[in-house]
Amino acid sequence: MYFWSLIVAVTIFGVGGGISIYEGILHILHPQPLQDPTWSYVVLGLAFVFEAIVLYIALKQFLILKGEQGFLQSVRTSKDPTTFVVVFEDAAALLGLVVAFLGIYLAHRLENPYLDGVASVVIGSILCAVAGFLAYESKSLLIGEGADPRTLDAIRRLAEADPAVERIERPLTMHFGPDTVLLTLDVLFGKNVPASEVESAVLRLEKAIQGEYPEIQHIFMDARSLGTRALNDPARARTV
Repeated sequence: MYFWSLIVAVTIFGVGGGISIYEGILHILHPQPLQDPTWSYVVLGLAFVFEAIVLYIALKQFLILKGEQGFLQSVRTSKDPTTFVVVFEDAAALLGLVVAFLGIYLAHRLENPYLDGVASVVIGSILCAVAGFLAYESKSLLIGEGADPRTLDAIRRLAEADPAVERIERPLTMHFGPDTVLLTLDVLFGKNVPASEVESAVLRLEKAIQGEYPEIQHIFMDARSLGTRALNDPARARTV
């Protein structure tokens, strides 16, 4: 998901924006005679209606998912790029349609064919700007983003509430998808906790963490005792 979101940003916006700028420069250097714009207005009008409908649906879904967070904050913290990529894609498309309409209208109104090329360059710049932003957001997800610090603190408190656990060290997470998270924990058990009880304690921790955070589907625990070195039994490192 994260890989293809990056590809969307690079190809659709980057390549599309580059071609639009290139075509705009060609029209500025070699302007074409103005023709009847009626069909251009019809196509732009239909495209605007379709894109507006898609943007409304995507934005409605995005507003539900973002909760009480601000718009940009939600984009930065979101682990599901499919929602905000569609929102930005359609918003850029609508803005591009408006610029295209103004370019055609002003070119005929002022009898200046150069404005059509200028509008194309502006549209390409919009697409490239959106492409850069989405590529940046998708790249950070692709190379590995962890859960927010508040979630990590809550996981630490939840695990340390177990009577067998003395403390938790270095909780680390990584998102493999919006609902697939890897969690690693260094679990230090009390020195009086026998090795035979460690496995049941690990199972309790797994059940408690996944009950509170079902998106954490993979848990790796390095179990150690304060009284001994790392425990050398199957419960020392457990993966689910």
